[in-house]
Amino acid sequence: MNVSRISASRAVLAGGIALTSVVLLSGTAFAHVSVQPQGEAAKGGYATVNIKVPNERDNASTVKLEVSFPLDHPLASVMPQPIPGWKAEVTKSKLSKPLQLHGKTINEAVSKVTWTADGSKIGPGQFQQFPLSLGQLPEDADQLVLKAVQTYDNKEVVRWIEEQKEGAEEPQNPAPVLKLSAASADHHGGGAAPSASASADEKAGHDAKSGHDADAKKETASADSSDTTARILGVIGILVGVAGVAFGVLAGRRRSA
Repeated sequence: MNVSRISASRAVLAGGIALTSVVLLSGTAFAHVSVQPQGEAAKGGYATVNIKVPNERDNASTVKLEVSFPLDHPLASVMPQPIPGWKAEVTKSKLSKPLQLHGKTINEAVSKVTWTADGSKIGPGQFQQFPLSLGQLPEDADQLVLKAVQTYDNKEVVRWIEEQKEGAEEPQNPAPVLKLSAASADHHGGGAAPSASASADEKAGHDAKSGHDADAKKETASADSSDTTARILGVIGILVGVAGVAFGVLAGRRRSA
């Protein structure tokens, strides 16, 4: 009996250790810098994204983040949203091939955004999101690789710059990747303007509704007319009936006389 209990206890303990190891390893694998769009990030449009930065250390805090943007698919506009306790700096670089955007020639593009702690930090067991407005997104790419460098207050630096290779396992320090969706009609990453077919369908629906309302009015008028006619016929019937009774009474009196 005691041997069975000891064996069972050992099995439970071993299972618990194995489960804990899996959970810890899973947490480590997924706790990396990433980029997440708010809504849609469509090709040729504009988007708002969040750079999500978790703190992977239990004895240090994150005090600096640098995010680099690819110049082979340059972005003319990269605007950070102000975050209390953090200072943002936008760095631009000259382009070997100028961009044409809204009729203007763009000779430089944003190459890096740096956030430095200014009264705040990302402590152990915490994460911070750094919002960015991006545009115009490229039309000839399916994704943007945004390489990041995370610095801790103990001088440790983690470089999230390894690109994922097709068919290979996820690298130890993967670079954040922004997936781009199909181009939208208005190229602004928001709701597209109503199409001609949609407008036609809407007009057809409106016309159908108007026709339905007109038919309903006609039916109502017809019903009212029928009701009035029925009432008139009913009154005439009553009068005819009364006249018939009166005629019968008079006829009976004449016969009696």
